[in-house]
Amino acid sequence: MAIKKIMVVDDSPTERAFMEGVLRKRGYDVLLVESGETAIERAKSEQPDLILMDVVMPGLNGFQATRAITREDKTKHIPVIICTTKDQETDKIWGLRQGAKDYVTKPISENDLLEKIKALG
Repeated sequence: MAIKKIMVVDDSPTERAFMEGVLRKRGYDVLLVESGETAIERAKSEQPDLILMDVVMPGLNGFQATRAITREDKTKHIPVIICTTKDQETDKIWGLRQGAKDYVTKPISENDLLEKIKALG
């Protein structure tokens, strides 16, 4: 599957801007979302090719949003990469158990992120 449209889910305007810059200069279409609740709705309506999901957000956290997206019939085909400051091994295991395909810790290395996206494409 070719990855063209990527949804970035993060409550931090700084992180969203950073990720948008990295992805747009590589030619990806980018959707920016600020919350887990909105991510679930937009995943259904926009059908992105990939979701980059923060974990620590007000309301629905990234683990909960990932679980909802990867278990919903309309969105379960969309791969999720968790991008978070939570760097404990237990966090990574939990994120993958929620249905994430990969897990990246912040601060995010551009090359690391792009390699993981390429591996899913």
